[in-house]
Amino acid sequence: MDRLSNTVRPYAWGSTTAIPELLGIAPTGEPQAEMWMGAHPGAPSRVTRDHVERPLSEVIAADPVHELGAAAVDKFGPRLPFLLKILAAGAPLSLQVHPNLAQAKEGYAAEESAGVPIDAPHRNYKDANHKPELICALTPFEGLCGFRPPLEAADVLAGLDVDSLKPYVDLLHAHPEEAALREVLTAVLSADPNEMAVTVTEAAYACEELGGHYAPYAAVAHHFPGDPGVIAAMLLNHVQLQPGEALFLGAGVPHAYIEGLGVEIMANSDNVLRCGLTPKHVDVPELLRVVRFEAGDPGVLRPEASPEGEEVYETPIGEFRLSRYVLAPGAAPRDLTTRTPQILLCTAGTVRAGELALSPGQSAFVPAGEKAEVSGVGTVFRATVMA
Repeated sequence: MDRLSNTVRPYAWGSTTAIPELLGIAPTGEPQAEMWMGAHPGAPSRVTRDHVERPLSEVIAADPVHELGAAAVDKFGPRLPFLLKILAAGAPLSLQVHPNLAQAKEGYAAEESAGVPIDAPHRNYKDANHKPELICALTPFEGLCGFRPPLEAADVLAGLDVDSLKPYVDLLHAHPEEAALREVLTAVLSADPNEMAVTVTEAAYACEELGGHYAPYAAVAHHFPGDPGVIAAMLLNHVQLQPGEALFLGAGVPHAYIEGLGVEIMANSDNVLRCGLTPKHVDVPELLRVVRFEAGDPGVLRPEASPEGEEVYETPIGEFRLSRYVLAPGAAPRDLTTRTPQILLCTAGTVRAGELALSPGQSAFVPAGEKAEVSGVGTVFRATVMA
């Protein structure tokens, strides 16, 4: 197996301390938002083979069947189908949704046909893949995920006692669930920007005054004053994960992370449609085509333990499979050998993976079929595929 050298992405919303604390290094004072582990072309991990450091993407491309296994290549093509991250949110991320596979293929083909440059700020589809994702909390983690029931959302908005929000409250009471949520989100994102900025300012002031369950929206508004996404956020479930708990985010589910440190895994895609809390492009018609206007419980995941000690976060897609092992003192080594590629990530203690010693934040790539045994005292996450 190969020790991974990984890139940390300095997005503005990143925590300045969480990733350095995990790695046991001094903070730089700059935001450190995500550490990427995998073969994504934007920042592939690097491995050293024959005394030469090379991008993992290049290693895989040279012999995909050997590195990924025939089953994974047959199912997902000659590339690692997932990207593993450590994500550290010090401020809210943009409110966003991801397309399903058919929507991604259609949207990508349409923009390619129209000649929209791949790096154009108004481009929606960077590739033809979907982007389901899973976030597992390492610290208390706060986010927004999926729509509240319309009547509950109406109560949240009504509680602010802001006159300009009352038409949205009426809409949430007057229509069936899907129509109510669609009409209100459409109205919020299509409103006159100056009028909406006034509404958001009044709502933010009310959130600060009321506190309690309104406090997260006051915090969001502090980072994005006047942004219609502040009102859109109030339509969503507020979720607080404890360490070890996770959220699965499928296609069309609006979501945003607010604060916390977690392990994130996703299908290898850059397709994001934004709903707000961002200065970037918001394509309202395309967004409304992709969003699933379904209310319900966000579905906090807790791992299912196997007799072998593997705790699995079950999801309905095949591009990734995330699990963890909590290794206790004196426990026998765990054999993780499998016919699919793996990334092993230590998040606590000291773990030995094969001949590699991994401390928190360190990771290793295991080619398909290669012997993989872990031991020590600590926690190791295992990322692989279902093939």
